Amino acid sequence: MKKKTYAVLAAIIAAGAIFSGCGNAPGVVSDTGSVPSTAESSAAAESQSESGAAETANSTASAADNSSYAYQKNDDGTIAMSYGAILHAWSWSFNTITENLQAIKDAGYTSIQTSPINECKVGEDGGMEIYGKGKWYYHYQPTDYTIGNYQLGTEDEFKKMCAEAKKLGLKIIVDAPLNHVSSDMSVVSDNIKNLCDEPFHEVGEITNYASRKQVTQGDLLGLHDLNTQDKKVQEYELAYLKNVIADGASGFRFDAAKHIELPDDKDTFASDFWPTVLDNGAEFQYGEILQGEGDRIDAYAELMSVTASNYGESVRRAASGNMSVSNIASYGSSKVDESKFVTWVESHDNYCNDGSWENYDESEIERGWAVIAARSGGAPLFFSRPAGASTDDQWGNNKLGVAGSDAFKSANVTALNTFRNEMAGLGETLTNPDGDGREVMMIERGDKGAVIINSGENDYALDAESVLKDGTYKDKVTNAEFTVTGGKISGTVPAGGIIVIY
Repeated sequence: MKKKTYAVLAAIIAAGAIFSGCGNAPGVVSDTGSVPSTAESSAAAESQSESGAAETANSTASAADNSSYAYQKNDDGTIAMSYGAILHAWSWSFNTITENLQAIKDAGYTSIQTSPINECKVGEDGGMEIYGKGKWYYHYQPTDYTIGNYQLGTEDEFKKMCAEAKKLGLKIIVDAPLNHVSSDMSVVSDNIKNLCDEPFHEVGEITNYASRKQVTQGDLLGLHDLNTQDKKVQEYELAYLKNVIADGASGFRFDAAKHIELPDDKDTFASDFWPTVLDNGAEFQYGEILQGEGDRIDAYAELMSVTASNYGESVRRAASGNMSVSNIASYGSSKVDESKFVTWVESHDNYCNDGSWENYDESEIERGWAVIAARSGGAPLFFSRPAGASTDDQWGNNKLGVAGSDAFKSANVTALNTFRNEMAGLGETLTNPDGDGREVMMIERGDKGAVIINSGENDYALDAESVLKDGTYKDKVTNAEFTVTGGKISGTVPAGGIIVIY
C-alpha cells in the first residue's frame, strides 16, 4: 500500500487542501473554471494535556455512576440520534438506500445521512460519474430549495425511503447546503432570485479566513452567497426544511454552517438565521464547522451539534499506528461538550480533496472506526467510499447513485456498532496497556464491555488492569476468549486486530 509520512500529510493539510463540502475537487474548484487564490486551511488541533505518561484517561463518570451519559438514550430507551452510529450513504440514490435498509439496520446503524436532496445544477449533460462526466459536488450547488434531483431521485422516492426506514427504526439525516447556490447564476431558479431586493451578498470571494465578515458574507469557492439576514430568504429555506421533515426525515447536516453568521457576530452582519431555521421540527441537527481561524465552534455548539474535523486527523493517526491515549482523548475543542460532536475517521471532504484516501486502506479505516464507535462521546459517522475504490483507485466504479463499498457492514464494523448500542448510557475508560502506549488501546465502557485495538505487526499478549466485572468474555467476531480476574484482563489481541467483548 502506498504510504505518505505524517509530515507530508500535515503539509497537505496546512496548505489548505481540506475544502468545504460544497467545494469541488482540487484544481476544479468552481464550475466557472476559476481556481480561488486561497483555500480554507485546517488549524492544528488544540494541544492535549497529558497526565504522567498519558497512558490512561478516565471518563467524568465512574463505572458505577453513569448519570452524566443519559444523553445517549432517549426517554423511551432507544438510542439517541446524537449518539448512535450514522452511515453516510454518500452519493447513494434514494432507491439504493431503500434497497439496503435492512443491511444497514443489521450492521447496527441508527441513522443514515443522505447527500443533498435539493434541486441542483445539472453538470456535464447530466452525466452520472462521481468524478468525470458528472461530478459528486453538483448536488452541493442548489438551484432551488425543492426536494429531489437528477443524481439522487424524486420526492416520491425520497418519501418511500423515509417511510421504509421508519419501519425499521432508522432515522434519515439530510445534508442541507443553505449558505449558497450554484456559481452558475443562469441555472438558479427565479424563485430565489426574486425572493427580495437583495437575495445575495455582494462581498465577493473569501480571501481571509480570519475575517468573520468575509467567512460569513463572502462567496465560498465561487458559489453565490445567500443573503441570510433577509427574512424572506430565511423563511424560504425554513419552509424547505419543514417539507423535508414532513416527508419523513428526522434530522439535518448543515453544509458550510460556519459560513452563515451567528446572532452574536458583529452587529453589522449578525442575524437570527440559525434560531429561525433550526425551528423546523427535526430531532437532530448538526453543522459542518471546519475548525480553523475564526470558526467560533463553541458558539455554534450552543445552537446545534457540530463536526469534530480536527479530531478526524487524530483518529487517522491512530488508525495507522499512534494509539496513544494522549493523541486520541480530546475531541479537539475543550469548549464543546463531547455530546455535541459528530466524529469520523474520514469525511467526504477529506476523501475527495486532501489526498488522504491513498494513505488508508479499509483495515486502517476499521481500526479508526473502532476508536470512535467504542468511545462514549459524539455521534460517529461512517463515510461510504465508492465501491471498488482502493489506495490505488480513488473513484472505484465511479457511479453516482449506486451503493458504496461493503466496508460499512463488515463483521468488525457491525460488531463495533452493536457494541456502541449495547453500551449506551455508560462512561468510558481509555488505556494503553502496552509499554510505549502507541500500538494498543483499550476502551472500556462502564464495567460492561471493552474494545481492544492492536495497530502493531505482532500479536499482543494482553495482561493489564481493567475495570470490567470478573468473568470470561468472548470476542464477538472470532470467539477468542479474554478473562478478567481481580481487576486484571488477559488474552491475545492479534496483529492489526480489533477485539469486541461484553
